[in-house]
Amino acid sequence: PGLIKIRLKFLNDTEEVAVARPEDTVGILKSKYFPGQESQMKLIYRGQLLQDQARTLRSLRITDNCVIHCHHSRGATAAAPALPDPGPAGPTAPGLPLGGGTLMVPTVMVVLALGWYFRINYRQLFTAPATVSLIGVTVLVTFLAFGVYGQ
Repeated sequence: PGLIKIRLKFLNDTEEVAVARPEDTVGILKSKYFPGQESQMKLIYRGQLLQDQARTLRSLRITDNCVIHCHHSRGATAAAPALPDPGPAGPTAPGLPLGGGTLMVPTVMVVLALGWYFRINYRQLFTAPATVSLIGVTVLVTFLAFGVYGQ
């Protein structure tokens, strides 16, 4: 008596039915259904992240057959013990992450510059549609670069 059923829905569209009392807190619900993973589980109800572990289900207006979306986040605290210490790998600039996204804009700019170099110096090899395409790509990349970096 007095128990409510809550549908726990996960990102992969699987569901699990949780049975709880309205006076149970968010923390109790997490510890009951996600033991040992409480800090990694994010519960979302009606678009709101349930951060306050002391709030009761009744105070959040969670009733019978409500849906709570569950997200298992793999935070830095969970991944840190599993990864071995790589040690010093060599000299790197602090605060300068080099990934594929960091080098994408300069790479595209170099390719465009080469395209324009060949267009100017080897005019006879470029047809009218190729020149129009080069102009279009240049304008598009310019707008994208200013849109991303101009904020």
